[in-house]
Amino acid sequence: MQREQWGSRFGFIMAAAGSAVGLGNIWKFPYLAGTEGGGAFVALYLIIMATMGVALIMTEIALGRRAKANPVGTFLKLGGKRWTGVGILAVFTGTIILSYYSVVGGWTIAYLVKSIFGTLSAAPEELGTQFGGLVGGVAEPIIYTAAFLGLTTAIVVAGVTDGIERSVKFLMPLLFILLMILVIRSVTLPGAMEGVKFFLQPNWADVDVGMVGAALGMAFFSLSLGMGAMITYGSYLNPEANIPNASWWVVTLACLVALLGGLLVLPAVFAFGMDPGAGPGLTFITLPAVFGEMFAGWFFQILFFAMLLIAALTSSISLLAIPVAFFAEQYGVSRRVTAAGAFIVIFLLAIPCSLSLGAMPELKVMGFTFFDFLSETVDRLLMPLGGALTAVFAGWFLFGKLSEELTNNGTIPCAYLGAVKVLLRYAAPLGIGYIMYNSLIG
Repeated sequence: MQREQWGSRFGFIMAAAGSAVGLGNIWKFPYLAGTEGGGAFVALYLIIMATMGVALIMTEIALGRRAKANPVGTFLKLGGKRWTGVGILAVFTGTIILSYYSVVGGWTIAYLVKSIFGTLSAAPEELGTQFGGLVGGVAEPIIYTAAFLGLTTAIVVAGVTDGIERSVKFLMPLLFILLMILVIRSVTLPGAMEGVKFFLQPNWADVDVGMVGAALGMAFFSLSLGMGAMITYGSYLNPEANIPNASWWVVTLACLVALLGGLLVLPAVFAFGMDPGAGPGLTFITLPAVFGEMFAGWFFQILFFAMLLIAALTSSISLLAIPVAFFAEQYGVSRRVTAAGAFIVIFLLAIPCSLSLGAMPELKVMGFTFFDFLSETVDRLLMPLGGALTAVFAGWFLFGKLSEELTNNGTIPCAYLGAVKVLLRYAAPLGIGYIMYNSLIG
């Protein structure tokens, strides 16, 4: 059977950027910038994205295209059996991420529905109670989680061109349009410039290993690195495509959405005297309170949660594509059956993730709720480890073939190949290893 390919360069860039642009950029990035002190964290994130991020995303896409296989098949074909563990780690990581990511995606659907029907309170104290009620519930959050995972599965089942590419070519431009409308409204609020200043003006005295680790984890999460998504998407890329150019587009779009996400959230938070360090609740508690104070706030609130759902879906479909591609290719199972099986496994993992946040707080591992345990394990260990091992593999054992892919066998220029080699061989594994060590013992 002929392997599917992206129908166009634009479709691939939108799909890869969609994988990178998700809840991480619009939900996680603003609250991390708030809790990590603002401008210095943003600057570190951008530096990591423009160096290590670009090198690793080019590498993962090139490896996928070279092997034309899922992550496990890629490492098996290019490195032999001793490297298949890295591919298995990627499939495992992507599956784990989607289990707790779907829970947050479910919250997004819930808030969109509540916003449309006007059942979301505008009072800050009531919003906290409402959010706690949703997160701590039993049936409601699980139903919304199933709905989010069902939407994701339906898109992936349709295939690469008819499902993933067709959806992102519509969803990604819509995401940018909605985001720009909301940012313009946010930065024009009275007092919003204080939030812009906090977000963009770095205070280098605040920088420490913890901040660097947070910026690295955010970069990996927002670029879908170390989880096999870019390898999987790269495997559907045609041989003539310019990987370095496409990679820069993906990183640029991911950075742009993160910056716009921060400019949406933090200026509005400062304008209404809210706490920028409110953490994960910033999106679901603080922002609805801000919308409640705005002129036409109901309209902008609906736009915001619609945009957040779009961002969540563009990432979740790339996460589900990883195990679907693996089982379909390695074991010859149909895409429909594989997607249904993945849905069941991920949903069963998502249930304790959701219940551990309120209804069953005793669901703990090593002192963490089940949700936080999976999230911390992915952020601090699995994604960085996958990225470091991929860098070692590509930089030390496969750089010649990688160079051929990045230059299309010498037909397109890539002036910074030497820098990529240094990043893959030394900077990425040593830097990631050091930060992982400090993060795990901290």
